[in-house]
Amino acid sequence: MSYQVLARKWRPRTFEEVVGQTHVVRALVNALDQDRIHHAFLFTGTRGVGKTTVARIFAKCLNCETGVSSSPCGECASCREVDEGRFIDLLEVDAASRAKVDETRELMDNVQFAPARGRYKVYLIDEVHMFSGHSFNALLKTLEEPPPHVKFLLATTDPQKLPVTVLSRCLQFNLKRLPADLISGHLEQVLAGEGVQAENEAVLTIADAADGSLRDALSLVDQAIAHGGGQLAAGDVAAMLGRVGRHHLTGLLKALGQGDGKALMGGIDEMAAEVGDFDDALSALLSLLQKVAVAQAVPQAGPGEGGEESSEEAAIKELADTLPTEDVQLYYQIGVMGRRDLPYAPDPRAGFEMSLLRMLAFRPAQSQVSIAPTGGALKRADSTPRPLESKAPSPPSPPPPPPSAATRPELSPQHWPQVVAALALNGLPKELAANSVLTDFDGETVRLLLAPAQAQLSGAKIQEKLAEALQAYVGGAVNLRIEVGDPEDETPARRRDRESDERQRAAVEAIENDPNVQALQERFGAKLDQGGITPVDGDG
Repeated sequence: MSYQVLARKWRPRTFEEVVGQTHVVRALVNALDQDRIHHAFLFTGTRGVGKTTVARIFAKCLNCETGVSSSPCGECASCREVDEGRFIDLLEVDAASRAKVDETRELMDNVQFAPARGRYKVYLIDEVHMFSGHSFNALLKTLEEPPPHVKFLLATTDPQKLPVTVLSRCLQFNLKRLPADLISGHLEQVLAGEGVQAENEAVLTIADAADGSLRDALSLVDQAIAHGGGQLAAGDVAAMLGRVGRHHLTGLLKALGQGDGKALMGGIDEMAAEVGDFDDALSALLSLLQKVAVAQAVPQAGPGEGGEESSEEAAIKELADTLPTEDVQLYYQIGVMGRRDLPYAPDPRAGFEMSLLRMLAFRPAQSQVSIAPTGGALKRADSTPRPLESKAPSPPSPPPPPPSAATRPELSPQHWPQVVAALALNGLPKELAANSVLTDFDGETVRLLLAPAQAQLSGAKIQEKLAEALQAYVGGAVNLRIEVGDPEDETPARRRDRESDERQRAAVEAIENDPNVQALQERFGAKLDQGGITPVDGDG
C-alpha cells in the first residue's frame, strides 16, 4: 500500500476530532441535532485550519444512512464514500479552475435533479472567491431559492472578495488560526500514534513555523521525519527550516544582560552558520523577549499547580529573573525598529548585528560597555549623551548622600511614607515601595503588604533593588518579604493621590471664590475651565 501523508491520514472524520474550532463545531452540531439546517454555509479562514474538513463532515452528517445527526456512524456506505472522496452526491468544485460563467451555469443546471443516492445533494465549492462576477450572478439565483434537496457549502480564504448579495444568503463561520500550543499538543498525539520519537523543542519549532495552520504543521512533520531519518531532533528541525535554535537566542539575551560584547558577537557567529533568514531570527528574538516580558509582568501566567515546566518555560523564567524589566522593554523596541530598517542594511547579517549592538550600547544605567568583535575593538566609556559644542564638560554631580541616622525617619509603619520619600529609588522599585505598607521590621526582616492591583510589581529584580535601597537606608543587611493583600493603612501612593486631589480642589475653590473671577462670570458670562487649573506649591 502506498504511503499516505499525515495531513490526509489524520484528517478528522467527526466533529469531535476537529482541533481548535469549538465555536464553529458547536453551532453546526446544534443545527443538526435541532433540525435547523440552513441551505447555504460559508466557511472562512486562513489555509489549513479545517474549512473543507468541516464541510465534508457536515456533508457526511446530512447523508448518513442512519439519519441526520451530528454523530454519523462512519460505517455505512455513504459515510465511507464521503471519507474516501467518492460520494456521488457530494460535488466538490474548485472555483479557481471553474471560474468561467458557462461552467458555473452548467453546474447550476444540474441543481434541479434529485440526489442519486443520498438524502441531499451537497455542493462544496472551495475558494469560491475565485468566481468571476458573472459566475456569482449565475450562482446567486440558486442560492436565493434552492430546491429542498440541495445544500451549498462554500469555503474561502478571502471573504472580502465575495459580493454582499452572496454573503447575505449564507450562514458565515470564521475558522480561527490555531495557537502554537494547541498545534504542538496535537502533533504530540500524532507522533505518538505514528511511533515517532520527537524532542519537545522540535515539536514547538514546527508549531511556530506552521503559523496557525494545522495542515502546514503536519506537512512539516512529514518533511522533518524524512529529514531526521525517522525521528525529530531539535537541531535537525531548526536546520531544515533555516530557523535559529532557542539556545542561540537565550545565549544572546544572556550576553546582553551581562553587557558582554565579546560573547554577543561570538553568539552571532555561531548562529550565522544555521540561520538562513536574519529577519526571521530577529522576529524569533522579539517573540522570546515578549514571553520574557509577560513572565516579568504576570509571573502567575506560568504552569499552574502540579503543572510540568518545559525547558522553554524554564529558560524564559531564568531570563525574566536575570534581565531588568526596563532592559527587556528597550530591547523589544530596538528590535522592532531593527526589523523595519533591515531592508536598508548593507546585508541582513549586518542589520541583525547592528540591532543587537544598539541593545548593548543603549542599556539603561550602563557606564562601561566593551565590545570586541573579530578584527577590531570598540569601547564605549560613557553612555550619557554630551552636547556637541561642549569642550570641557563638567563632571556629573554625585548622588545625594543618604540621610544621617539623626535626621532620617524611623523605619516603622507610621513613618513608612517618609521612608519611601527618603529612599534612593526610582522607576518600578519606587512604585513597589509606594504601593505597599510596612507591616513589621524586627531589625532583620522588612515585611511589606502590597496592594493586589499592583501585584505585577513584585518581580524578583524589582524586589532586589528595593532590598538594596533598604539596606543602604538602615546601614546593614536586611531581608525583604512581600505579601499581596489589601492594606488596612493608606499606602504612600494613595496618600500622594489623596493629597494631590485635595490641593486641586482647594485651588479650584480659591479661584471660584475670587471676586475678579466672579465679576467676569457675571458681566461676560465667562465659564471657568477647571481642567486648566493647576495647584502651585507654596514655595514656587
